[in-house]
Amino acid sequence: MFTIDLWIQQIYNTNRMLRRIIGLETEYGCLIEPPLKPERVIPEIRDWFFNNNRYGLIDTHDRDWDEPVGNGGFLFNGGRIYVDMGHIEYCTPECASAVDTVLYDRAGDLLLVDAVEDLGYNEKVKFFRNNIDHYTGATFGCHENYSMDRHAPLSKKNVLSLLAFQSMRVLFVGSGRVGSASEGSIYETGSGIYDNVPYQLSQRADYIHNDFFQWVQHNRAIINTRDEPLADPRKYRRLHLLHSDTNVLPANLFLKVGASSLVLDLLEDDAMPEIELDDAVGSLHLLNRRLEPPWNVFTRNGGEVDAVELLYEYWENADQNYRNRDPESDAILNIWKKVLDGLASDCTELIGDLDWVTKQYLLEQFMANENLNWDDPWLKAQDIEYHNVDPSESLGLALANRDGIWEPDEAVNSKIEPPKDTRASKRSKLMRDIEGHRNSYILDWDRVELQNHWRETLLDPFET
Repeated sequence: MFTIDLWIQQIYNTNRMLRRIIGLETEYGCLIEPPLKPERVIPEIRDWFFNNNRYGLIDTHDRDWDEPVGNGGFLFNGGRIYVDMGHIEYCTPECASAVDTVLYDRAGDLLLVDAVEDLGYNEKVKFFRNNIDHYTGATFGCHENYSMDRHAPLSKKNVLSLLAFQSMRVLFVGSGRVGSASEGSIYETGSGIYDNVPYQLSQRADYIHNDFFQWVQHNRAIINTRDEPLADPRKYRRLHLLHSDTNVLPANLFLKVGASSLVLDLLEDDAMPEIELDDAVGSLHLLNRRLEPPWNVFTRNGGEVDAVELLYEYWENADQNYRNRDPESDAILNIWKKVLDGLASDCTELIGDLDWVTKQYLLEQFMANENLNWDDPWLKAQDIEYHNVDPSESLGLALANRDGIWEPDEAVNSKIEPPKDTRASKRSKLMRDIEGHRNSYILDWDRVELQNHWRETLLDPFET
């Protein structure tokens, strides 16, 4: 029967243009005050989420060789918490919009703040949304995931244009870094550039080796080529990206996932601009170390072009195709245009919008007040504090532009409630059915099973 509720839901879905699933994986940095030890604290914080099923259900089966029973679990908000190579890692639930991606990404921060406080670790344990260990030179990542139509036209022109966009978007997705990777950490890095610079746009760029590759460590690529859709493989593929930074500012994260999603819309509609870089990885590294315009790159035809001018071409195609499609698309196009205009003229206009610009401004103010140089170790400490997950202590959030739909004003609810327009909602309901049963269960992104009772497959990421 056609009900008024169904009619409202159809209108809602039409306005939201449910075309793509977005998900983020965040590996958190952590500082632990001695005599506390990471090998004790990290598992204790992980287990806090699942004690008495507080926020989710812990795994009762091995997921992989490095994810044994009890290493993590799924949350009732649709996300996932686990330990990966010593880091707490939080995955957002499947989100059908950039707004929800920002909202549920922030939920991971707030959950960690709650865990630290509830366990009595205030002032002893701090978590950070950063991507670099200044002491060892190691990096830990932010992984982006975007669902794509399995039948998208992956022509040479479209794929190389996507690669060029992903390389050049470092201008507006980087979170900034004091210093740079050294030759001594060559095993981790891939830039081939070892001149020490005082500041650069991105924390991750020096660690990217290839344009396309399937591994996620030691030989990282701009575009990861694993074909693991985590959904019906006849309908979907998943674009997995691991070359960008973890953003602090809500506007910056909204722009990153929003612009990337619109570019994928262009690819699926075969409307990509014909742009091919001569060396995508080399362009990423060079742009990363330039702090003011012009940001020139070389195209495959041998021409030297301002990267901002090339990025305008993606924006113009998206504006022509998707303006007035829905409110979120308009908001993405507006902040994207504002940022490109600022990059082309005066980057200081983007304080509060872009992380690398905001961090640079804060650090330069700090150096002037304290009479410091870029090589003072105090700067690396301030770099880390920019990424503090506690909103009351984060240096970055203090200057955030909150005048936009990206401001996650419902983040408290998103700690426990899943998105209503993706399969995360269905999985959460099934988990509530499992809660309290003594039977073993299996939870995954695309299936839920209560052994010897029932099994549900979740191959459609939009089925609620």
